[in-house]
Amino acid sequence: MPWSVSGLRLGRAWVAAPDPATLRARWAALTGAEGPERERLFRPSRARTPAAGAAALPGQRSAATARFTDDPGPFPDPVRVLRAPFDEQWLLPDQRLIDAARPELWRVLDGQQLFLLENPGLLVTAHLPAGRLGRIRPLHRRPGGAEANLAPGLPALLGSRYGGWVTPEDVLCWILAAGRPGVRGYEVPLAADPERWRAGLELGHRLLTVQLRGARGGEPPRLPGGRRPYVRAAVTVWPRELAYDPETETLSLGDGTVSPVPAGAWEYEAQGVRVLESWFAARSAHRDPGVRDLEGFGPAEWPQSWTSELLALVTTLALLADLAPERAAFTPGPPLPAAELAAAGVLPPPRWSRRPASVLDHQEEGPGGQFALL
Repeated sequence: MPWSVSGLRLGRAWVAAPDPATLRARWAALTGAEGPERERLFRPSRARTPAAGAAALPGQRSAATARFTDDPGPFPDPVRVLRAPFDEQWLLPDQRLIDAARPELWRVLDGQQLFLLENPGLLVTAHLPAGRLGRIRPLHRRPGGAEANLAPGLPALLGSRYGGWVTPEDVLCWILAAGRPGVRGYEVPLAADPERWRAGLELGHRLLTVQLRGARGGEPPRLPGGRRPYVRAAVTVWPRELAYDPETETLSLGDGTVSPVPAGAWEYEAQGVRVLESWFAARSAHRDPGVRDLEGFGPAEWPQSWTSELLALVTTLALLADLAPERAAFTPGPPLPAAELAAAGVLPPPRWSRRPASVLDHQEEGPGGQFALL
């Protein structure tokens, strides 16, 4: 996957939140303020100030492009993003508010797209990654899945080797199964044996299904044997902490409880922290006494929808924990010789494949309402 992009750099935390209502409240407070108070709430940076204009993000035609000080425009409809590993939140899609929005990613964001993240583990999401999630490798270089982000000639070579049609998603699944950290990032050996390829493909498809969590119209993953976490006691007051009892497999959120929660879900880590604790901390951040201004806006009571998200997250992490030993034990066997890849023109990939593709069917509004030339 030659083309990769650095992660979005938001520049100000208040442009993202776990629920859309919080973003609407923050927008109302910002646009209702005037002069120095608006600038203070905005939190200017070297890249973005209220007096600077910016182009509309691709695909977000309702976004305003006038200077924020002149005309904030209407509230932009929040979009679903991946804010941290397995933490889906919402973002204000207004480039005037984001230091580095990576428009090249927004141009290829659609129902066909998947993003592979190196964070440092491998993670796939159907949502736009928005945060410190490592390098982003889109599966497709153009909208509609028109062109795969794969080294030219790779699918044809693998198809002839393994005796069947190889899709971009197949290659992605193989990466999930066989990719391992290396000196220059993730290294992906390609199996010389068709049987090893099919075994890795089967494992990778299971990993992908769990990580996508029902996105793109798929079925949300479920624990086998009808074993699933339930709400045993509803949250009635805002929980101060998240706690886990391994003996009863019970997760406590203040006076609320969820069980059974497998130990693997509680212990699952990404970027060196427990995912469940990180998820909970993101939803309680606005209640921290040290948080002020727009970041302090958030729900006064624990939303029931968050508990539903938590149940789904527990299931996802439990399934990934169950798959972890199988993935760790998987070996691709003898690799395809580098000489064979070079002879087929797969390696090294050409320079153009490392850059974004030209997307000429987009009409994008530039700063001040002028159309941008791509």
